Amino acid sequence: MARRVGLLVIVAFAASVFGIEAQAQAERIRIESGTYGANCGAATGNATRDLAKHCNDRATCRYIVNTRLSATQRASCARDFTAAWSCDHREFHRAMLSAEAGNGSTLVLTCVPSTGAGK
Repeated sequence: MARRVGLLVIVAFAASVFGIEAQAQAERIRIESGTYGANCGAATGNATRDLAKHCNDRATCRYIVNTRLSATQRASCARDFTAAWSCDHREFHRAMLSAEAGNGSTLVLTCVPSTGAGK
């Protein structure tokens, strides 16, 4: 009987620890804006809908910039990509891909708390 009680205590403790960890990681991405080519005069927010479609309500999102441009547009200016998001509308973040790292590149957005060195 003592062995069962000990096992039950360990299971209950593990469940409470993992439950707390799951709550801490439960924050979800809420896209505020996405802009492709702001450095070339593009309208702010021109990629918001697509970015939100791929990333909203996730804890982490790998977004691949995939914009169709005409040959004239491609030659005229190397475009950047900027994303702005919040974590459940509380923490606000911004990330950017430099010009022509843009189209076809991957940007990772996350609301998972960092626990590495320096945190």
